[in-house]
Amino acid sequence: MKKNILGDFEEVTFPHTIFALKTALGHEKTVAENLGHKAKRKGNNIYAILSPMNLRGYVLLEGEKNLKAVEELIKGVQYVRGIVGGERDIDLKEIEHYLAPKPIVADITEGDIVEIINGPFKGEKARVKQIDTGKEEITVELFEAMVSIPVTIKGDSVRVLEKEENR
Repeated sequence: MKKNILGDFEEVTFPHTIFALKTALGHEKTVAENLGHKAKRKGNNIYAILSPMNLRGYVLLEGEKNLKAVEELIKGVQYVRGIVGGERDIDLKEIEHYLAPKPIVADITEGDIVEIINGPFKGEKARVKQIDTGKEEITVELFEAMVSIPVTIKGDSVRVLEKEENR
């Protein structure tokens, strides 16, 4: 909110918005690339095009709040089915979970029993002792080892067999 000259509050609006485009399944990346090339050629005021991997059948397009210009941009682009919601603005809160990827180790907790799925310890079972979310690494202790030695591996190298709270 912003105060105007009279001291009243007025809502601040932005001249741009986010449009959701419906696409053919499996062609989201192609649509995003083609729209990007076309927008550059035509000089449209498109700020960003997003094709999240876990949002199948849709491409998000940020640009000037001009529905006619977006309709003109998507005209003739293969695999585009249309604009979802027409004039409706998409709130950033609705899509912010697509903007930051979820850490690989987010579903792993200390004490979980995991199976190592690649690397020199492939097939071994271990207990998670420590998690480094920043590096996306976990430290585990192997069950079959003669001596308990902590081993640090990448979070995508394990599969959770049993969650800590289930024991």
